[in-house]
Amino acid sequence: MPEPKIASFPAIRGALKFYQIASIITGVMLLLLLAEMILKYSPSHLELFLGGSGGFLWFADVIVGDGCQWYSLFVPGGMGCELTSVGDGANLSLMILVAHGWFYVVYLFACFRVWSLMRWPFLRFILLALGGVIPFLSFFMELRVSREVKAYLATREASAASAPAPEGAR
Repeated sequence: MPEPKIASFPAIRGALKFYQIASIITGVMLLLLLAEMILKYSPSHLELFLGGSGGFLWFADVIVGDGCQWYSLFVPGGMGCELTSVGDGANLSLMILVAHGWFYVVYLFACFRVWSLMRWPFLRFILLALGGVIPFLSFFMELRVSREVKAYLATREASAASAPAPEGAR
């Protein structure tokens, strides 16, 4: 697999910084989404609202339909299980869901930039992309990728600086 050209190192540094920021934001959004899902689908059945009849920031009950069993919320499609929110105001739970979904697209773009500039194999891109859907993985991947890319760039720059100049450049 070909190595990145030294001329692309500034672009790699910029892509790495963008990836670091995107992975932290995506990781935080994923943890918020996980907390929201636990509140909604656990026996507590709550959703977070902003404004409305409950005040500035409040939890509203989610009414579980008649045909629901404890396990039906974990089955894809819900087996016809219907959840109805009784809150009014801005549904922050839904906003977190939508925001994470859209920012995951930005995160995938950041992963693609680093992956393509570093000329890594495709499996590496898949591992980077999984960081946005597996809780806490984006934090570990960000740390690992940052260290690896910075070490690679430093090693390549050091070897390029110590290499003798071409004869035409003297």
